[in-house]
This record gives sequence, structure tokens and C-alpha cells, in this order.
Amino acid sequence: MTNHLQGKVALVTGASSGIGEATAVALARAGATVAIAARRVERLKALEERLTEEGARVLPVELDVTDEAACRAAVQRVADTYGGLDVLVNNAGVMLLGKIEGADTTDWTRMVSTNLLGVMYLTHAALPHLLERRGAVVQVSSTAGRVVRAGGGVYNATKFGLNAFSESLRLEVTQRGVRVIVVEPGVVATELRDHITDQEAKANMERTAAAMRQLQPEDVAAAVVYAVTQPEHVAVNEILVRPTDQGW
Repeated sequence: MTNHLQGKVALVTGASSGIGEATAVALARAGATVAIAARRVERLKALEERLTEEGARVLPVELDVTDEAACRAAVQRVADTYGGLDVLVNNAGVMLLGKIEGADTTDWTRMVSTNLLGVMYLTHAALPHLLERRGAVVQVSSTAGRVVRAGGGVYNATKFGLNAFSESLRLEVTQRGVRVIVVEPGVVATELRDHITDQEAKANMERTAAAMRQLQPEDVAAAVVYAVTQPEHVAVNEILVRPTDQGW
């Protein structure tokens, strides 16, 4: 372990797998105390055991980010347990790709509620603590927040919205010491696409991913750690990280 983040407290959502899990591990290994939040409690317990064995301080938090009251309670629990909050990593998200025509609009509701409102709820709840500690908020966005592709309209909309929200937040808080960091990964080898309900869209995404050397969750986690371990006067506000083989 290194100690770049010794004495810092981080909250990572979507920490039960993929980018969230890798980010929690990377932050803990950099010395941070880490609160790991997700709906799948059994996976959080396994991650807690793993990190505790490595000497980290870890707090598992069951959380559905679409529940505003639960978001506020989660942030307060972390602050009460460890005396504050320095880093919020908004990673929880869903990617339910599919055409707009004939779509199951419940997929739209899930994406907007998770990818956008969930981020807003947690950011709002955490902001007083981040302002107090001159901390950082990391928003895990996507190349889908920059490049629109057919079959991804609502997913694109949530990520474009997340980027706009984050830039507005940055303008409000940067001169008060809070750094707002948007990380935009391209294709990553995670279970995110396993949850796509539209079978045509799922098959298309699987073919796309199979045709390239994908990013690994640890690649994205390294970008997060890089951004939050910069000197206080340095704000790395945006990191776009794609597989070398990704042309869009």
C-alpha cells in the first residue's frame, strides 16, 4: 500500500463489481478509508474482507442510489463514522441500450434514476462535507457523454446530462476548494452490458467489445486515483480514457 490518501475518507458507489470495486481497491491501497456502497450486500462483504486483510479501513453500505433518502443516510453514516468525507465517487450506473422506437420505457426510467438522479442526490448530500474538507467528487461518465450512437439515445442523454451537471457544479465550487472530476471510459470489460434487456442491442454491444482489446476496471480506477492525488492547486477536471482499438 502507498499513503497518498492517508487520512482521507472516500465513498464509492456501485462498488460491488467492475469499475466501482476496482476503484475502492485502488483508493484503499493508496491509503484512504473507503466506504463501499451498492445493493448487493454479499459482494460488499467479500470486498470488505479482502481489503481488511490488506490493512484497510472499510465500511460496507447497502445503497440504492435511486432512493434520495437512502443517499442522504449513506453519506451521513460515512461522515458520522469517520468524521467527514473527502472523496465521493459516483460510479453506480446502468447501460440499457436499445432503439428509441418500440423501447421498453421502464429501461429509460432506470437509467435516468440511476445514472443521473442518483448522482445528483449523492452529490447534493455530500457537498457540505466536501466543502468543509476541500474534497473531490468524481463522476464516472462515459464516451457516451461525448459521442452519440444509434441505439443509445437515453443512455447518451444521461451521460450528456451528467457531464453538464458536473460542469455547472465545478463552476459553483472550484474556487471554494472542491475539485470536480469527470472520468469518461470507453469500452470496459465489466458486467455492465450483461444487463441490457434489448437482445439486439446486447448482441451488437458484445460484438463491438469482442473486436477490441477492452479497458479493464483497474485502468479506470488508476485514472481516478491519479486525479484525486494531485496537489490541491491542480484540478484534473476531465479524463477521457478509451481502449487503443476504439475508434469512436
